[in-house]
Amino acid sequence: MSEQFIPYARPLAHRLLHAVRGLPLLLLLALAATGCGEKKTDKPAPPRPVRYLVVANSAANPQTVRTGEIRAHDETTLAFRLDGRMISREVDIGARVHAGQVLASLESETGKNQLASARADVESARAAEQVAALNLKRMQALMPSGAIARTQLDSARADWQSAVAKLKSSTAALRNAEQNLSWTQLVAPADGIITRVNASAGQVVSAGQAVFTLATSEARDVVFAVADPRQLASNATFTVALLADPSVKASGSLRDISPQADPQTRTWQVRLALANSPAAMALGASATIALPESASAGFAVPASALSRLGQHPALFVIDEKNRAQPRAVTLGGYSASSVFIRSGLRPGDRVITAGVSKLRAGEQVIAGELQP
Repeated sequence: MSEQFIPYARPLAHRLLHAVRGLPLLLLLALAATGCGEKKTDKPAPPRPVRYLVVANSAANPQTVRTGEIRAHDETTLAFRLDGRMISREVDIGARVHAGQVLASLESETGKNQLASARADVESARAAEQVAALNLKRMQALMPSGAIARTQLDSARADWQSAVAKLKSSTAALRNAEQNLSWTQLVAPADGIITRVNASAGQVVSAGQAVFTLATSEARDVVFAVADPRQLASNATFTVALLADPSVKASGSLRDISPQADPQTRTWQVRLALANSPAAMALGASATIALPESASAGFAVPASALSRLGQHPALFVIDEKNRAQPRAVTLGGYSASSVFIRSGLRPGDRVITAGVSKLRAGEQVIAGELQP
């Protein structure tokens, strides 16, 4: 039996021998491939240089500067009560006017025609009333003798009453026509100075459209806009200076804040009352307003440093191992280029101020340029 399997065993033995001889070569190739893979492993990225600032030992009490306009303490907007084409404008910006002075006029031909028609109606109604009154007297004189029927007297009385009502209606229409004609002229309601002109001769204006702004008092205010009115303390004193000459200054107190934001700019209008404003602070002049932040406003950092940690504002702080670590903070206010951190920072913290959108938590960094 064993001799029968010899022809089959010899080829099988040769194959096993060749397979065993090839194993070292395969192992060497596998090790070589492993070595090549290790050589291609990426090196760690070099630390990123960052710009930073060092939090001061105490929170600053910064000032935000806004630009505004000097205006009168009391202003009146003047407008026509009728639609029409303005044919004349008698004054310009800066003109001093007196109560009752004509400032501008609308076309009045239609108003004059309506007035003439109303006067004619009054004359006609008055004549009809007089005829009806005479007829009633005649009927009243004939009634006792029985010359007329009772119904004729009642009819005469009704005619007279109707004529009286018609006369009253025509007289009221005449007064309306006279008033409408007077409304084609825009007159000054009080003494003052024209501070704004919004329409010119030849322009078609609507009823209620502002044509002039009249300053009716010598006191001055400054008007400006803020993005967050909550930063203004009601009892604070503000320093106001002329933009053209900062040496001309006055102190201001908060007068009022508009109840809602402007729909276009999303800012609130603020009005400060100026105390003893210098004569150089003329109406319409530009001024700067220093807004003192409250002492709790916190540390000021550039707005470019602000990031987010989840749903909360955050800053990237460089730790002792030179790694960028995000830290949640509480904001205390804003200015044109800075944010004020109420809590979350400590004196001596190194805050990254640029490129925070590209940073990752724990990323190795190099403290580069120190921002003052």
